[in-house]
Amino acid sequence: MDGGTPTRDHNLRIDPRRLWDALMDMAAIGATPKGGVRRLTLTEVDKRGRDHFRKLCEAEGLTVTVDAIGNMFARRPGRDPSRKPVLFGSHLDSQPSGGKFDGALGVIAGLELIRTLNEAGVETEAPLVLCNWTDEEGSRFGHSLMGSGVWAGVYPLPKAYALADSEGVTVEQALESIGYKGEQTAECFPADSYFELHIEQGPILEAEDRLIGIVTGAQAQVWYDAVLTGRDSHAGTTPPLARRDALVGAARIIDLVDRMMRARGEAGRGTVGQLQVLPNSRNVVPGEVRFSVEFRHPDDAELAAIAEAFPKAAQAIADELRLSLTLTELFRFAAQPFDPDCIALVAETAKRRGFSARKIVSGAGHDAVYVARKVPTAMIFIPCKDGLSHNEEESILPEHAAAGAQVLCDAVLARANRRLA
Repeated sequence: MDGGTPTRDHNLRIDPRRLWDALMDMAAIGATPKGGVRRLTLTEVDKRGRDHFRKLCEAEGLTVTVDAIGNMFARRPGRDPSRKPVLFGSHLDSQPSGGKFDGALGVIAGLELIRTLNEAGVETEAPLVLCNWTDEEGSRFGHSLMGSGVWAGVYPLPKAYALADSEGVTVEQALESIGYKGEQTAECFPADSYFELHIEQGPILEAEDRLIGIVTGAQAQVWYDAVLTGRDSHAGTTPPLARRDALVGAARIIDLVDRMMRARGEAGRGTVGQLQVLPNSRNVVPGEVRFSVEFRHPDDAELAAIAEAFPKAAQAIADELRLSLTLTELFRFAAQPFDPDCIALVAETAKRRGFSARKIVSGAGHDAVYVARKVPTAMIFIPCKDGLSHNEEESILPEHAAAGAQVLCDAVLARANRRLA
């Protein structure tokens, strides 16, 4: 079985203006004053985005189904219904102050692919399925890649259903409230391959003036929830030796995270992105702090070393300050390589179109990471301005979006029409 061979259908060209207009239409749903979007997963705004996506898909003759975790699958039949479908897509949910291209680019580019085929009257051999995965971001329920993780069998559905947001609303309740707790079983179905177009979310492509990133895989990650408990006390009357200041402990552990990251050079990643101080009063020594910790590295051995050393070092800080530390490992996954045939196909299509390209490892987690555990997978990156993402000022050029969508279109067509051995 080969990865795919160019055919006459590779002469098809997507419509850059239609693609950009569709991106802007989606960006209007949950738009923020600074030009970003706020489409937190399974909220009413997310429902509006999902409803809009469903309407557009059905207008193109696609059959849309929803599984029990809310993943959406828009299917276009192929000439040979016995063949496994080629999947492609991304996600529509966002960070609380997110950019309008993170995730949405891959979904809307997939829609443009379908529109291009329909406009040209092209039928593929294998069926095509455009995917919108639930809660890629993890910003509401604290568990990223939720929908693709359940689909790939990484997380049990009951565990995902029981996750709750800061107001106590569970995933299951949220799905039911917006009408996207689907009837389809939330598990992997037979598929030929998966392709995901995404902004890089980093500075490499822009710095090297490359148009296309040929993603070879994603780096390893480990995430923690941390709770430091000391004792609330009066800020004016409690002397240094009597203090059990949870915020001081958190500050030292945050510094530890930063030092462990920097010790690994340019490949190291360590972040504390959430911090909750209690009782959060200016004249009370904080008695409790809750915060997130995550580490990433492209080398599994390096991440394992971090995961071995960090809990012990953090506990030592807590003990020195007479604090109680609860450190919960939320998840850990190894570096995920993508499929060589699918990677080669992305490289071939970029070269054929004359697009400057380079191989790259994804620094961010994407739904493709979990899908790749079940289905041959590849990703396509395009540059974003200053490498900025998870920010309302996230920006890309229309011509870059068009180039990425064209590579996606070419790769999906080649894979769907390839000869089977």
